[in-house]
Amino acid sequence: MSERPGPRPRLFDTWSRFYNLRWFQWLTYRPVHNAVLAALRQSDSLRVLDVGCGTGLLASRIRRELHRTRVIGCDFSSGMLERAAAGSRDVAWVRGNALRLPFRTSSFEAVVSTEAFHWFPDQAAALGECFRVLTPGGRFLLGVMSPASEGMSRALRLGSRLLAEPSNWPTRRGLRAQLEDAGFKIETQQRVYRLLGGLLLPPFLTVATRPA
Repeated sequence: MSERPGPRPRLFDTWSRFYNLRWFQWLTYRPVHNAVLAALRQSDSLRVLDVGCGTGLLASRIRRELHRTRVIGCDFSSGMLERAAAGSRDVAWVRGNALRLPFRTSSFEAVVSTEAFHWFPDQAAALGECFRVLTPGGRFLLGVMSPASEGMSRALRLGSRLLAEPSNWPTRRGLRAQLEDAGFKIETQQRVYRLLGGLLLPPFLTVATRPA
């Protein structure tokens, strides 16, 4: 069976040239990264996987600020990973597909993914893979923008397909249902406040666990 169409790696290879602009990061991704780090500090996670790590800013911060933690960043864009590797040698950078993660079952105490989930063409498969590579009792921290209604979510999906870069932003309720269908137990869902896009598409950090 063929995979559903997803975004092209070339888009992210090009985007990687501008992704690390300081003002852009502070307006968009930094608040979500801060929330992820705060959640990770609440438990001992010695092995952490960042799925859709981009240029590695979050993975590098996790390694730098949580000193005992071993971190692996995984992305399907070679351009993103090249910039990640140039920025930090303390993180292992692996090219891979979120739908078929190249890691053994029960390899990580924590899996994180921020602002990447909407790009995954088969979100159920991606959640299944994140569940698989977590140890029993491990935590999944998922940061993604969530539209306020199903109507807005459908409109965004249609618009992205017209632009030939398919994406899917689920609502909070829809995301909870997807996670529970994958076997996760939801701990919390918290809104993350930021300036850019924070009203129309507010980001939420969902923390879920793989039951022991």
